[in-house]
Amino acid sequence: MSWETVIGLEIHAQLSTKSKLFSGGSTKFGAESNTHVDLVDMGLPGVLPVANKEAFYKAIKFGLATGAQINQISSFDRKNYFYPDLPKGYQITQMTKPIVEKGSIKVLTDEGEKIINITRAHLEEDAGKSIHDLFEGETGVDLNRAGTPLLEIVSEPEISSAKEAVAYFKAIRQLVTFLDICDGNMAQGSMRCDVNVSIKKIDDKELGIRAELKNINSFKFIEKAINFEIKRQIKVLESGGKVTQETRLYDSGKDETRPMRSKEFANDYRYFPDPDLLPVVISDDEMEEIKSTFPELPRDKSKRYILEFQIDESEAEIISSSRELSNFFEVSVESKNDPKLAANLIVGEIGSLLNKDNIKIDESKLSSDNFNILVQRISDGTISKKIAKTILAEIWETGRNVDEIIDNQGLVQIQDENLLEEVVTKVIESNAKQVEDYKNGKDKLFGFFYYLESYLKVMKLLSLRSQAPGHGDVLKLGSI
Repeated sequence: MSWETVIGLEIHAQLSTKSKLFSGGSTKFGAESNTHVDLVDMGLPGVLPVANKEAFYKAIKFGLATGAQINQISSFDRKNYFYPDLPKGYQITQMTKPIVEKGSIKVLTDEGEKIINITRAHLEEDAGKSIHDLFEGETGVDLNRAGTPLLEIVSEPEISSAKEAVAYFKAIRQLVTFLDICDGNMAQGSMRCDVNVSIKKIDDKELGIRAELKNINSFKFIEKAINFEIKRQIKVLESGGKVTQETRLYDSGKDETRPMRSKEFANDYRYFPDPDLLPVVISDDEMEEIKSTFPELPRDKSKRYILEFQIDESEAEIISSSRELSNFFEVSVESKNDPKLAANLIVGEIGSLLNKDNIKIDESKLSSDNFNILVQRISDGTISKKIAKTILAEIWETGRNVDEIIDNQGLVQIQDENLLEEVVTKVIESNAKQVEDYKNGKDKLFGFFYYLESYLKVMKLLSLRSQAPGHGDVLKLGSI
């Protein structure tokens, strides 16, 4: 029997504001437990919430970037449920009138580009954190996170596979980090998602009963959890059973999902308008202010880089995908550096170093000024690109100046052709056996001469160019 998978994601992105959604409590990560807690976050009687304007501005930026409808009048509701890390006994959220509705985002799938529609993106406060592994037989509660502003981004059920779900999450993460509204740190919980998975027969018009996979915070686990859940639901249906609408937990250690609780419905939460918070009105002037500071989006940057600087499409996409990388690149081209060379270095050598250390470019010891000097020294022939790789590795570790490294290590490239020819001649004369063996067909010996500056010079002096057709087209020799 042929089955079709239907997936929807609810992504929770912590907004990068300095204070919480309804209090002056700090949102800084990593503080000692229960030290960033305001009276409002604790739900004490007699205190009143005050909405954080900056959280609204960041939510609107997301809406603009996804072509969504911005509700300039939005309101808050109380979502009532009991949990130890929710001291008020309710969560303040936007149920009836969210700030953002009806957006979309483009993702790249195995079948090509696909548009995933976004139902809504609403503001809500985060809960605290229950800690189960510090106290034997007891659970601790840390309220530092309580009240942190969240943007919950709800997709339409239009995702067809685990890989597609990951692509969608990655696209959302790329966008919110580029807009600088969320740091995207999944390990710290800044971004996490709930995944709704259902199965139906291909010809069925109605969606199947869905299971919700709760609080997954890595791309790897999203894919594995969905694939397990798809197989589980198909097995249940093909054995004659029915899928239960429930919330499930993904256990990464056992690579399986397990039931947590039956799936709640909206009326279970007894939503009602929050009486302590008036509807929030975003004026036309404020909308214009937000639009005036709206950044150039990655897709637009990529197109501009290709047209303006003639760099490769793949390099343009990689650079434009990161705010930090694009700023780094633009500083370089503003300094009249070769844009193609700069792009190549950023995507290649620097990209490898960033991936190895899992950091952003502005967290490294490589400054824009130092990178500009490096590009200039390659362009003016002071060093080769191969030597530049060595210099980059040194800068990465020490932060030393490019020219200082070149001078101290004697890395200046020899450019005097007469001197080069003299050196080449001496090397060849000193290695007559290797030359003779090469003449006799031992092509692999060419690597022996790799450090010579010019292959063509070698071929001329050896009088072998005609005997080695094609080599000059594919091989380049490094500097001495």
